[in-house]
Amino acid sequence: MTAVKAVRIAETGGPEVMKLEQIDLPPPAPGEVRVRHRAIGLNFIDTYQRSGLYPVQLPCGLGLEAAGVVEELGEGVTTLKPGDRVAYGTGPQGAYAEAHNVHSSRVVKLPDAIGDQTAAAMMLKGMTAQYLLRQTYRVKKGETILIHAAAGGVGLIACQWAKHLGATVIGTAGSEEKAALARAHGAEHVILYRTEDVAARVKEITNGAGVPVVYDAVGKDTWETSLACLAPRGLMVSYGNASGPVGKVDLLSLMPGSFYVTRPTLFHYTMTPEALLNTASDLMDVVSSGAVKIEVNQTYALDDVVQAHKELEARKTTGSSVLIP
Repeated sequence: MTAVKAVRIAETGGPEVMKLEQIDLPPPAPGEVRVRHRAIGLNFIDTYQRSGLYPVQLPCGLGLEAAGVVEELGEGVTTLKPGDRVAYGTGPQGAYAEAHNVHSSRVVKLPDAIGDQTAAAMMLKGMTAQYLLRQTYRVKKGETILIHAAAGGVGLIACQWAKHLGATVIGTAGSEEKAALARAHGAEHVILYRTEDVAARVKEITNGAGVPVVYDAVGKDTWETSLACLAPRGLMVSYGNASGPVGKVDLLSLMPGSFYVTRPTLFHYTMTPEALLNTASDLMDVVSSGAVKIEVNQTYALDDVVQAHKELEARKTTGSSVLIP
């Protein structure tokens, strides 16, 4: 057993339910490695699990991504060695800790060009951007697309990546400051959703055509608006719930444009080791090339995790945030 500090919850609720405790981490099981964390990613899904929106088995840890160094190997692991720099972005849950045991098939080696904080900030959000833009809907050169929450963690990565692919990006943001950030990262048009009619502006920008795809991490508050932005036979990609989950969907609401709807998750796009490696490799290539820059705009000590969650949920953060153990 190894004593490590870890964030745990015994009940679901607000940020205050998180407690930093000392726990005994067992040796890695067969097929696992122990990763000593250097940086830990902070994501909206962590707040959903903490609040109870996404059910978890209690008591438990939180966090799904981190970067660090392989410290110990479980039986049968041959693809990694102690001292390897690695990152993971699909769990297992419990990354808010000084160290964590992770199955070797869910860990990827890091190139020298990508630092620890960048890696911890990019795995979950960056692989999300990859599957959204390259798999859920394969964005093509010359297309105009809509990305909600363009100044958020996934948004800033997706804006850059879509521009790199040759698409014109329309983004939405809640303030002039966030709009400027989105523009600086590839959004050609940014709509201030608090003061502007998003659907009307999208139709204006596209000369009435609408967009072939909407990427929506906001959820409840933007559902109807997103549908109104679509071109006929367009795809509504609802991949987050920042404003709360979308309620029951009336299928007749899809009829005006024969719209398609999907509610994807990163897990289903990285279920196999091969799928995970392909998704992560594509991300690392585009980041290493400089075409996509990962913005770590907030860092918090692991002890300050309650404050970190409060600021994330209040939409006071931009880009990515990391915890430093």
